[in-house]
Amino acid sequence: MDRLEAFEKMLSDLRGRAEAEAKLMRELEAQGKKKSATYRQYLSNRLLYKAMLDTYREYGLL
Repeated sequence: MDRLEAFEKMLSDLRGRAEAEAKLMRELEAQGKKKSATYRQYLSNRLLYKAMLDTYREYGLL
């Protein structure tokens, strides 16, 4: 696997995780569990994913 292929795979996985966790967050929110540890962990992950994707945009990779 070359570097570009590895990057594309990582980017795809990152976007997939971000979408899956956003869906889980919406489900927890609908259940009134916005203060749960699980919800907060997903929120933390979401901020990390956003920062990573913003950095890629900054460097012209997206």
